[in-house]
Amino acid sequence: MQLIRTRGKVRIGKNIYSEQKEKGNLSLSFALWRSCFYLCILKFPNNQLLMKKKHLTEGQRYEIFALLQSGKSQKDIAGQLKVNKSTISREISRNSDGRNKSYKADLAHRKYMKRIKGRTHFHKFDLSLQLMVDIFLKADFSPEQINGFLKTNLREYVSHETIYQYIWKDKRTGDKLLFQHLRRKGRHYAKRGSKTNGRGFIKNRVDIDQRPSIVDEKVRFGDLEIDTVIGRNHKGALLTINDRVTGLVWIRRLSGKEAGPLTKAAVDALMPVKDLIHTITADNGKEFSFHEKIAEKLDILIYFAKPYHSWERGANENTNGLIRQYFPKGTDFGDITHEQVMRVQNILNARPRKRLGYMTPIEKFKQLTNLEYNAVALSA
Repeated sequence: MQLIRTRGKVRIGKNIYSEQKEKGNLSLSFALWRSCFYLCILKFPNNQLLMKKKHLTEGQRYEIFALLQSGKSQKDIAGQLKVNKSTISREISRNSDGRNKSYKADLAHRKYMKRIKGRTHFHKFDLSLQLMVDIFLKADFSPEQINGFLKTNLREYVSHETIYQYIWKDKRTGDKLLFQHLRRKGRHYAKRGSKTNGRGFIKNRVDIDQRPSIVDEKVRFGDLEIDTVIGRNHKGALLTINDRVTGLVWIRRLSGKEAGPLTKAAVDALMPVKDLIHTITADNGKEFSFHEKIAEKLDILIYFAKPYHSWERGANENTNGLIRQYFPKGTDFGDITHEQVMRVQNILNARPRKRLGYMTPIEKFKQLTNLEYNAVALSA
């Protein structure tokens, strides 16, 4: 292949390019690269660019071993096996003996087979896998949780996006109603506004800026966030408390948003773990105006996020979204029982979480505290 440049024109093989014209469309360097690429593909079909990626066989590994013993270079070996030089380089680097860096064919093939068996694989979304996904969805697992569980435990999996597409297809043309088991049932999330904020001044509040920095490091159990979920017509509420690290949640039914009942419910819920908790972060709702009583009863420090900074209690906002899956907006909390609330609490505490590496909050609690999760104590 010849490249000749004269009088503002460039000839590559039989193709002629005008520098002026190419500058108006594409840079000359790109035009040269493009032409060279096409020539390599069309004129040299046996070029290494077209080599198919194939795994080395056990027999080829014995050939590599024999050629290395005879003093052949990696380039010579690649030529004899008709593979790219980088293939030989990677093979020797990955599969040599880790102790003395020597290459042995039997060891190399064992290491290769171990990697093959240990890696995960996308699986065709056949009927058997669809049935498994249906079971998990009806247990209120999210598509990402299903993907993570399958990848971790079964090796064969499909992407969470494939599962979402499966759900939307069922919503349009099927009758399984799988979308109803999603956290938001396919609806877009609407951010909170200020139409009924009901915020007021809280006496002796301590700002979140004074909260110990270790809370943000998320390395210990016992740094909690607290909030309420409001029922129909702002009557009735749920008290929600969650641990920032494990995601462990406590849910209690309230008759309203008054500070007195909320204070008693919070103290009763957390008293069994009083010796394990350190801080609570709340928003600026007037229902938390008795925060000093909570702090005194539990011997704990309470801090308040800045007004309308819901992201400073992000884990709690996420928890409330999970609870809304079971008690949607418009639910009359006067019609639900303590047993129903405890059921939702236990489901959430036993559900694997992506941010925990698909461990459950119960498992993460045990990992951090070396204590068994006591469902009776946590529902007291």
